[in-house]
Amino acid sequence: MSQTELYLQTWQEARTRFTGLLTNIREEDLKKKSGTSPNTAGFLIRHIGDVELLFAKNVFGGSDIKVTAKTVISKYDTGEWVNLAELLSYQQQAANTLRSILQQQKDEDWETSITTKEFGEKTKAAAIGRIISHTAYHAGQLAMILKYGS
Repeated sequence: MSQTELYLQTWQEARTRFTGLLTNIREEDLKKKSGTSPNTAGFLIRHIGDVELLFAKNVFGGSDIKVTAKTVISKYDTGEWVNLAELLSYQQQAANTLRSILQQQKDEDWETSITTKEFGEKTKAAAIGRIISHTAYHAGQLAMILKYGS
């Protein structure tokens, strides 16, 4: 198995922490927050998609990918993420886009260094860890909101 296949398999498995939460989510859950957290469930779903698309474009070389990362641009929850069908479609499109660009990586690409303003210089191998942990981090927040939020 190639390094690319292994990294792809790892990313896909880790992402199930997020996608597993989406199977029973309801539209009314999207406005929920947990305690004093500023972010709603809907915002977190959109944000995960936004960042996956940014990684596909800026980290893994998908220069033709179009992304308007609204949650990153606004830097806070605007309360607009309330359409479940749109959010589910968006996050699936983001996953498909990132999967596609990851599949295009050659084994030697994982040692290539990339630099972004958000996290500085990293190899693509380290960057895959970054997107995995980003998604898992926000999936944990989403799980808490869905379980305890109002």
